[in-house]
Amino acid sequence: MFEDYDALSFDCYGTLIDWEAGITAVLGPWARASHPELDDEALLLAYADEEARLERENPEALYPDILADAFRATGSKLGIAVTDDDATRLGASVPDWPAFPDSAAALQRLSERFKLIILSNVDRRSFDGSNARLGVEFHKIITAEDVGSYKPDARNFDVLREYADSEGLRLLHVAQSLFHDHAPAAAAGLPSVWINRRHNRPGWGATPDPGSPVQPGWTFNSMAEFAAAAVPTAVPTTEPTTELEGNA
Repeated sequence: MFEDYDALSFDCYGTLIDWEAGITAVLGPWARASHPELDDEALLLAYADEEARLERENPEALYPDILADAFRATGSKLGIAVTDDDATRLGASVPDWPAFPDSAAALQRLSERFKLIILSNVDRRSFDGSNARLGVEFHKIITAEDVGSYKPDARNFDVLREYADSEGLRLLHVAQSLFHDHAPAAAAGLPSVWINRRHNRPGWGATPDPGSPVQPGWTFNSMAEFAAAAVPTAVPTTEPTTELEGNA
């Protein structure tokens, strides 16, 4: 199915690392201390547009600062005070965000056949902590800090395409967010695979609504499903052993 490609570029947060769990681990206790009725989905909905707006308005800001300011903006939206310690806690939390249970094994399997690349809305220092959880060596890491802008800005995908072209790589982009990844990848002429991590939940969670229909080339509900399709188990070539004549 994927024989035309020899490299995979990945979004990290939402695809390989469970950023919604990481965000709500900080926002949840803060919000429910004064508003017990606020569930995680409501918090993510309030948060998503604030982070995307700040990334658009402050493209050269480091990701921990984006997180801290998005927390403050979410507090203003919900009418809940956010202290500097609160904001700093979210900004520093990225290395603590858990990997999805299937990410490391899937990446190891994919690395048997493909060169692996990261294209992520993060800073280098924060990604180092996440990379340790993924257990694989990436052929290339491209962060928002490196580019000076955040996805869905076209510049991030221009840098990715330029790198792939310079290496002669036939590239396929793999991501969860239709807003951050699939829409701009399509605009850049990159085929893509949707890892639909929210297939069993309604709404967009921590990613904004893409605003228009997006049609990735392939869709899987997990990295495990994608890895199994992209690097299938070899079919045995030997004939099965037959029973000895006379055995029942």
